[in-house]
Amino acid sequence: MAQKQWQVEQVHYCEQMGQAVELEVQVVYPAEHLPDQPPHVRAHRCSKALECNQIDHLVCSYCFTNPNVQPG
Repeated sequence: MAQKQWQVEQVHYCEQMGQAVELEVQVVYPAEHLPDQPPHVRAHRCSKALECNQIDHLVCSYCFTNPNVQPG
């Protein structure tokens, strides 16, 4: 069975939050019977996404509000 796991990709200073945030990726590892398959990145998220989404303007793609701005 495939395994899903959230991993910290990088720690980034967020101008909107005024502090360091963790940019995370969800990695899907292949099942045991498919060992030659590489892991796949399935999703991205920010550790402060809930707080950031309460801001009145678009922020970034990690908070799912602005796909044109990639933090990092």
